[in-house]
Amino acid sequence: MLTLYHNHLSMNSRRVWIALLEKKLEFNLVDIKLDGDQLQPEFLAMNPFHHIPVLVDDGLNVVESLAILDYLEAKYPIPSLLPTNAKDLAIVRMVEMATVNELVSAMNPLIYRMMGFHGGEDSQTIEQAKYKISTGLEFLEKLLGDSPYFGSEQLTLADIVAGCAIPLLPMMDFPLTDYQKLNVWAERLMQRPSWQTTQPTPELIEAFKSRMQALMAQRETN
Repeated sequence: MLTLYHNHLSMNSRRVWIALLEKKLEFNLVDIKLDGDQLQPEFLAMNPFHHIPVLVDDGLNVVESLAILDYLEAKYPIPSLLPTNAKDLAIVRMVEMATVNELVSAMNPLIYRMMGFHGGEDSQTIEQAKYKISTGLEFLEKLLGDSPYFGSEQLTLADIVAGCAIPLLPMMDFPLTDYQKLNVWAERLMQRPSWQTTQPTPELIEAFKSRMQALMAQRETN
C-alpha cells in the first residue's frame, strides 16, 4: 500500500494528500513532526534532504511534491488530473511552476509573521512580499480566465498546487477581493471533500506555532 510521510501544516505535503484523495487511492499517512523527526536516520534513509513529503510505493521512495504528483498521475491515471492538449498542459505546468517558484516564496514573510517567527515583521519586507504576491495572482488569474479550473473543466494538478497556497492568503491579511475569479475558484476548491479533509485546524496551527517559538527561543539561549 502507498505510504505518505507528511505534516498537516506542510503545503507541499498537502498537495500529495489531496491528489491521493482525489484519485481515491488507499494509502497510509505517517505524520512527521518538523522539530526533529525529519532528521532521524530512518527518515534520512528515505530522503537525505530531510524534506517532506515522501511517498513510498512498493519499495520506491519518491521525493519532491511535484515529482510525486507526476508519479501518481502516470501510475494511477484515472481520474486524470492532466489535460491532453498542448495549450492546456502548458497552462497547468505554468501554474505549477509559478506557484512554487514565485508565489509561495513571496508568501514566506507573511507566513513568518502569521506564525510569529523572526524575519517577516518589518514593514518593508511585508510590502515587498505583497507586491510580488500581487504580481503572481494577476498572472494566475489571467491563466484561469473564465474556466472553473486551470486548463480544464475538471480539477487538474495545477488546481491542487495553487489551491494549497492561494486560499491561505486571507489568513495572512491578504484578501482575494481584488481577484474575483481566483476568489470564486478558491471557494469552489474549499467545497471539495479533499480540501476539507486536509485543512489544518486552528488548534493544530496554534500548537505548531507554540512548539516552533519554544524551539527558536531555546536555540537563541544556547
